[in-house]
Amino acid sequence: IILLKPSTFMNLSGNALKYWLIKEKIQLNNCLVVTDDINLPIGTVRMKKKGSDGGHNGLKDIQLVLNSNKYGRLRFGVGSEFNPGSQVNYVLGEWSEEEQKGLKERTETIGNAIKSFATIGLDKTMNEFNNK
Repeated sequence: IILLKPSTFMNLSGNALKYWLIKEKIQLNNCLVVTDDINLPIGTVRMKKKGSDGGHNGLKDIQLVLNSNKYGRLRFGVGSEFNPGSQVNYVLGEWSEEEQKGLKERTETIGNAIKSFATIGLDKTMNEFNNK
């Protein structure tokens, strides 16, 4: 499992991911990208094995650099309760007290999904964790 540290270049993740895939000789089907998703309600967890970038700039860059959309992704819903033009501040901002209530359970779910991906693969993990 490779974790890329968020930074001001987080939407330029493709080169970093490609570097580690090559360096560690990881096949693309063994890659899982974990990302926030404003198109999902807060706390929702979804896994996919391929797909579009869905307007997510980080995924857009990964797909551009890798020239593929066939890699696992775990999307964590952060909701869309922001004013136009303030998406960055919303996504990178502090969780409200209300949002924090279910965060511990959700982060445990994400951790379990990542472990499951690493041990039993994406298909079985998707069956176990999607729609819960």
